[in-house]
Amino acid sequence: MNSTPRNCRVGVDIGGTFTDIALDLDGLLHSTKVLTDYTAPERAILNGVKVVAEMAGVALSEIGILIHGTTLATNALIERRGAKTAFVTTEGFRDVLEMRTENRFEQYDLNIALPPALIARADRLVVRERIDASGKVLLALDEPSVAAVVEAIAAGGYESVAIGFIHAYANGAHEVAVRDAILKRLPNVSVSISSEVSPQMREFERFNTVCANAYVKPAIKSYLDRLVVSLKEIGVACPVFMIHSGGGIVSVESASEFPVRLVESGPAGGAIFAADIARRHGLDTVLSFDMGGTTAKICLIENQVPKTAKTFEVARTYRFRKGSGMPISIPVVEMVEIGAGGGSIASVDGMRQIRVGPHSAASEPGPACYQRGGKNPTVTDADLILGKLDPNNFAGGAIPLSVDASLRAMSDDIGSVIGLTPEAAAYGTCEMVDENMANAGRVHTVENGKNISDFTMITFGGAGPLHAARLCEKMGISTFLVPPGAGVGSAIGFLRAPFGYESVRSAVFGLTGFDFAEANHLLEAMKAEALSFVEGGLDKHAPLIERTLFMRYAGQGWDIPVPLDGDRFDGTSAAKIAASFQGEYERFFGRAIEGLDIEIVSWSVKASSPLPPVERVASVVEGAVVAPGKSRRLFEASQGAYLDAGIHERGDLKPGDVVKGPAVIVERETSAVLTSSFKAIVQNDGCLLVTRL
Repeated sequence: MNSTPRNCRVGVDIGGTFTDIALDLDGLLHSTKVLTDYTAPERAILNGVKVVAEMAGVALSEIGILIHGTTLATNALIERRGAKTAFVTTEGFRDVLEMRTENRFEQYDLNIALPPALIARADRLVVRERIDASGKVLLALDEPSVAAVVEAIAAGGYESVAIGFIHAYANGAHEVAVRDAILKRLPNVSVSISSEVSPQMREFERFNTVCANAYVKPAIKSYLDRLVVSLKEIGVACPVFMIHSGGGIVSVESASEFPVRLVESGPAGGAIFAADIARRHGLDTVLSFDMGGTTAKICLIENQVPKTAKTFEVARTYRFRKGSGMPISIPVVEMVEIGAGGGSIASVDGMRQIRVGPHSAASEPGPACYQRGGKNPTVTDADLILGKLDPNNFAGGAIPLSVDASLRAMSDDIGSVIGLTPEAAAYGTCEMVDENMANAGRVHTVENGKNISDFTMITFGGAGPLHAARLCEKMGISTFLVPPGAGVGSAIGFLRAPFGYESVRSAVFGLTGFDFAEANHLLEAMKAEALSFVEGGLDKHAPLIERTLFMRYAGQGWDIPVPLDGDRFDGTSAAKIAASFQGEYERFFGRAIEGLDIEIVSWSVKASSPLPPVERVASVVEGAVVAPGKSRRLFEASQGAYLDAGIHERGDLKPGDVVKGPAVIVERETSAVLTSSFKAIVQNDGCLLVTRL
C-alpha cells in the first residue's frame, strides 16, 4: 500500500432496492451497487465498502470518513413498519392527528378519503395541562393524570412514546416533566418530545413530526448502532456521519436521537449532487430527476441551490396533491417523491387500466427478471422487454436478467387480463410510469409558480437516465444532463455535502414595540444549538451562519421567508426588518400592503461548513458523430415501434463526441437512453449534454 496519506472518503446510500457506494480517493471516483439487505441493511454496506476499497486499491483502515444516507426511515413511514408507539398529548387534543386542518386537497370530493393517522386513537393518551402561546402556564401539570398515563404505557407494552403538548414550542417544561416520569418508570422505552424534535407552531404538523420521530426511532437507532460496530469489526474505524433531510451532515448520535431528520436524507444527497453539477456548468434553472429502484424524486434547483422548506409531506396519496400526505415539520430539501422506480409493480385495476406502484418488488424478491423469486411485472421488466436494458450487462453483469421471466410476468398479470401482448403491456407500463413522473414534475413546478419547459433536467439514479428522454418529451424540456456516476448520484452527493444543521423555532415578535434584546437572546441560543450539531465536522474552517425570519402581516395564516442580514438587533432593526419584509412580500405577491402590523412568527439559524469553490466546466467544441460498435432493438414510444438503436460504451467516448438517437449509452450502474429526437455531446467533465435535434 502507498505510505503517503491519502484523502479517502466514502458515501453510502441505502435505497429500497439497491445500496449505492461511492469512494473518492484524492478526487478519483470508484463506485458500485449492491442489493439492499432488508433483514440487516448494514450487511450490504459492508459488502459494498469492501468492493469499492478493492477497486481503489486502498485498505479499509485508510478510509478517513464515511457519510451515510438512507430511505429506511421514509420507507418505514410509508409502509407503516415502525415501533409500537403511544402518543401523549394535552387533554382535549387527542384527535388533532385525525381532525387535521380545514384544508382539503380535493375540495369538491364529497367522499374524500383522508390518510389515516400514524398513531391509532387507542394508542393516544391525554394529560391535564395547558400552556398558552406565550409560554405561560394556564393549567399546571396534573400529577395523577401523568401517573395514569405512565401506567397505561407500561401495561400497553409500548416500545416508543411521542409527547406533544399544546404550545410546547413556547415552553417545553411540561413535556420534559412527563418524559422524566416515563423514563423513571420505564428506562428502556424510547421517548421523543415535540419541543426538541420540532419546536414550531401549528400543532397538527408538530404532533405528526414527533410521532414520526418516535415511530422510527428504535429501529433506526438499533440499525445505526449495529452499523458503527460492524464497520469497526472489518477495519473501518473512521468517523461515521449522516446526511439529514436539509442537505447537511450530522453525527450518528444526533441522527439516532432525531431520526425524523433522516426521512429525506437519501434524496437530499441527490439534490446536492445535482446542485454541484449545476454550479460547474453555470445552470441557474434546474430540475433534478432521481429515479431509483423504488421511488422517483423531483427537486427544483434555482441559482444552483436546492429549494428548501420548513415542512414537507411523506407519501402523498392523491395525485401528488399537497395535503394528501403525512406532514413533517423539519427543515428539508423540498421535493416531490412518488412510488415510481425500477421495482415498482405494474397491475390492472378495476377499470382495466394499467397502474404502476406504489408497491415495489424492492430487492427481495425483486423484479421477475432478477430470477430471485419475484413473479410480479415491474418497470425494470418493462424496460428489459423494450430494449432499454442489456440482460447480460445489468449492474456490470453482476445480476443476469431473464427476458423470458419478464415476458411471462407481463403476460400473466397484464397481457392476459386486458388482451395485450407482453410487449404492448410493457409499453403501457412504461408510458404509465413516465406519465406519472411527468405529472408529478408539472404539479411541483406549478405549485412553485414556474414553467417546467424553462428548466434543464439533471438526471441520475439507476433508472433515471433510462427514462429521462421520454420524460423530457412529455414535459417539453429540451435539454438534460447525465453526469458521470449518475447511477450512484446520491452517494456522490453525500461527498459534496457540507457539515450543517438548521435550528428552527417558532416565537412571535411584533415589529411594533420590537423586543430586540429578547430576539438577540433567541438567535444566540439557536446559533449555539446549530453549532452543537456540527461539532467535529468544521475542521479549521469558520462556519457559515445563515439566519432567516419567517414573517407575515398580523392576522395572516401563513408566512414568507425573509433573509436576515447581520447577527445582532438594536433599536433601529425593526424598521430595517419591515423594509426587507415589504420587499420580499412584493416579490412574492406583486405588491405590499400598507398600514398593517408586521410580525415575525418563526426563526431559522443554519450553521454549515463553507462549500469549496468549483471550477467551471469549459465549453466543448462539438465533434463528429460517433458510429456505434453494435446495435439492438429499442422500442420508441413516440413512434410506437421498435427501432435499431446504436449501443455505445460511455467509457469509450471522449469530450466533443456526438451520439445521435436512437441510442443507448451504457455504463456499469445505469444506461442513458436517447430517443430519435435527441443527441448527446460529451462534455469536458464527462457529462452527457443531451439536446433536441
